[in-house]
Amino acid sequence: MANFSKSNVPQFSVEVYQNEFLPEGGREVNAIVTVTSTGGGTTGGVPLPGTSAAADAPGRAADAAVVLMVDCSGSMDYPPTKMRNARDATAAAVDTLREGTRFAVVAGTHVAKDVYPGNGRLAVADAGTKAQAKEALRRLSAGGGTAIGSWLRLADRLLGAADAGIRHGILLTDGRNEHEAPEDLRAALDACAGRFTCDARGVGTDWDVKEVTSVASALLGTADIVADPSHLAADFTRMMENAMGKEVADVALRLWTPVGVEIRFVKQVAPTVEDLTGRRTEASPRAGDYPTGSWGDESRDYHVCVRVPEAGIGREMLAARASLILPDPTGAAAPQVLSQGLVRAVWTDDMVASTSINPQVAHYTGQAELAQVIQQGLDARKSGDFDGATAKLGRAVQLASASGNEETAKLLSKVVDVVDAATGTVRLKVKVAEADEMTLETRSTKTVRVKK
Repeated sequence: MANFSKSNVPQFSVEVYQNEFLPEGGREVNAIVTVTSTGGGTTGGVPLPGTSAAADAPGRAADAAVVLMVDCSGSMDYPPTKMRNARDATAAAVDTLREGTRFAVVAGTHVAKDVYPGNGRLAVADAGTKAQAKEALRRLSAGGGTAIGSWLRLADRLLGAADAGIRHGILLTDGRNEHEAPEDLRAALDACAGRFTCDARGVGTDWDVKEVTSVASALLGTADIVADPSHLAADFTRMMENAMGKEVADVALRLWTPVGVEIRFVKQVAPTVEDLTGRRTEASPRAGDYPTGSWGDESRDYHVCVRVPEAGIGREMLAARASLILPDPTGAAAPQVLSQGLVRAVWTDDMVASTSINPQVAHYTGQAELAQVIQQGLDARKSGDFDGATAKLGRAVQLASASGNEETAKLLSKVVDVVDAATGTVRLKVKVAEADEMTLETRSTKTVRVKK
């Protein structure tokens, strides 16, 4: 657990990995931007705005607010142990709340109801309120439908009323979003994006992977499957521990580019693949911000690809400047620059230099392709295109093996029989457990760091 004293405010560092050399006529520049946050540094004794250390200052409200959204639809009674496991898991998460954290519990069906503390309020975590919340959880029963968008909108209203640096949701569902149109869920996600982060979990095998992962993707959280409901408590405890370890929220990756430079894409590539290109908000005529969510002690990698103007041999230019930006929560002051790094372009006639691919860039290009071909392969398998599925999943096996992504390789081996991993030669398994296929799909975007 992180130490949240004033002296322990996060420090950010930015490292850029790239081959800056381009051949004559070359225009595409690729770089991996590694961002690391550590909670043990100081900032001259002044807490960063929006951090838990800042929240300890006199007059500040508690630094974190969490809403737990529990699926209470009728399907949660099949088997009956599922609802009990969900209650127990949520109780375990409540026990993990840091003292002083504001929190609420929402029961989700075709409508959303804040069952604790109720009346649109948040409770402040202490021994008494935790006990009351667990008593409220014991009274939860299953019945009704599923409308995830309404759960998220209620969480947004509850969290929006809290003056908290960290605003987080945890959502559990066991079924498909059948009592709400897809556009309603999309609209809810659009409304909640940037207002709070959210981890989403699917329990059992009757839920829709793309629905659950879309929640986590839009709200910059994690998504996973808990196929066995008895494992929910351990998973919820880990999720809440991670949420309690977050120390600063609303950090943005700001990219400034000179005139004539175009940004082709910006992707988070570790610990998961997430395309951020379409989430840009303009900061100035030459700069845009890409959301990264909340941070604790951790490191993430981003792939930045830009297109520069043509230049002659021997010329060099700044292709982009990547900065970590923390907005002032009051909006009264300019955003704080936490750290920055530079992406360069140098034109050379040295063919060895200009054709060399940076190892980090090559690795994460492969990891992004791995996530893509798994999705394509599983979609082809579901549609009955078994030749296409074999080709895509074979390529996935090849990429997982080459990059050392052992966890994904293990998941793939439950869907295909691997004949030769190095060449990607596989055979589709005739029978595949639904939980295994869903686990592979849900975790397909998880990546590994570059092998040392």
